[in-house]
Amino acid sequence: MPTLLQIDFPFTGPFGEEMHQAMQPLAKSIIEEPGLIWKIWTENAATQEAGGVYLFSDATAAQNYLEMHSARLTAGGVTGIRAKLFSVNNPLSLICKGPIQ
Repeated sequence: MPTLLQIDFPFTGPFGEEMHQAMQPLAKSIIEEPGLIWKIWTENAATQEAGGVYLFSDATAAQNYLEMHSARLTAGGVTGIRAKLFSVNNPLSLICKGPIQ
């Protein structure tokens, strides 16, 4: 069953185009993660937060990624990481044009 992972954390930047330029290598590595279907990058310069919403093929892949990514963020000095895992209701999501398979 597809699993949605939502992560956010305090982030002082860069944002916008600067984030786009700085994070391209990371984005290219994330797309190679086992079970990842897609990621939507999130940012809010006003509240100094960033993160993402991810769709994984299953809960195990999502949990494995969460553990790895949390360790990577923590090693980079990030604290205050918030994460939630959700099962996806495919039929209702498809009615609402959710980008699921």
